[in-house]
Amino acid sequence: MTPTRSRPHLPLLAPPRTVLAALALAAHACLPQAALAQDYPTKPVRLVVPFAAGGTTDIVARVVSNGMAAALGQPVIVDNKGGGGGAIGSLEVAKQRPDGYTLGMATVSTTASAPAINKKIGYDPLTDFTPIINIAATPNVVAVHPSFPARDHKAFLQALKANPGKYSFATSGNASIGHMQMELFKSLTGTFMTHIPYRGSGPALNDTVAGQVPIVFDNLPSALPFIKSGQLVAIAVAAPQRLAQLPGVPTFKEMGLVAVNRMAYYGVVGPKGLPRPVVDKVAAAIKRTAESPEVKKRIEDTGSLLVLNTPDEFAAQMRAELAVYQKVVETQKLTLD
Repeated sequence: MTPTRSRPHLPLLAPPRTVLAALALAAHACLPQAALAQDYPTKPVRLVVPFAAGGTTDIVARVVSNGMAAALGQPVIVDNKGGGGGAIGSLEVAKQRPDGYTLGMATVSTTASAPAINKKIGYDPLTDFTPIINIAATPNVVAVHPSFPARDHKAFLQALKANPGKYSFATSGNASIGHMQMELFKSLTGTFMTHIPYRGSGPALNDTVAGQVPIVFDNLPSALPFIKSGQLVAIAVAAPQRLAQLPGVPTFKEMGLVAVNRMAYYGVVGPKGLPRPVVDKVAAAIKRTAESPEVKKRIEDTGSLLVLNTPDEFAAQMRAELAVYQKVVETQKLTLD
């Protein structure tokens, strides 16, 4: 009989860090989603605004952030990450862990107009985010510096057609909703203006108010104070009907430009894979905040309309808006070059 040889004693080796990390993630994933959301949040939540401070997206984010913090029991820190028509800040959100501690403001620019024209944007708006809630819908406005030789839409068109290439317009950035809608406006009216992109609505408005750029396409909430003060003159609004704040200003629909008559939206998303209980908890906090009389009034005073839809309804809205701008890009043969 062949004698049995004992195996040499081998020291126990600690598993590699990558293995430990994988095991920790696996254990975390095995926890029921309801349990994950029960204690959420246990630390401050970052709300990324993909535009510079001072624009409408920033205004809406800051209006709701304090109430969100009270409802969630943790600070909500607004973090402005402007650039690329909102692409830089949105990509920042898409790359984060889906744990609910980094959320982002989502707009038509970041989820529809920019992805429709920019094939190298770095994210897919339909698959790289988790829609949470659409807070508000906002009219858009074309306004001019008081020195511009027109103060109504008819004279505005006449000035543009008589001076092709003479005037420029400011927007919150390349591929932003302002850029795309003004390019569509140019195509439909046979006019030509030069686009001047900025890193957000705030800087675009500041330069237009200062007279460095004669025309601006912006969301109404951030532009309205300058219009009311006489520092800008409103020419036309993108809204279902004339606005109580600007009763003498026609809609693009009245001008025969139905395609340009589209409102903006301001919602909140997380990275893809955000657990539904966390989604529902954040959505409930935002809804509760926005429905409070004080916050509701502050939002509606800007000309915005509260939406506060469900995550699934917001997802459907994002899909529909992206399809619209993909069609605009295809029909008008728009590129970033």
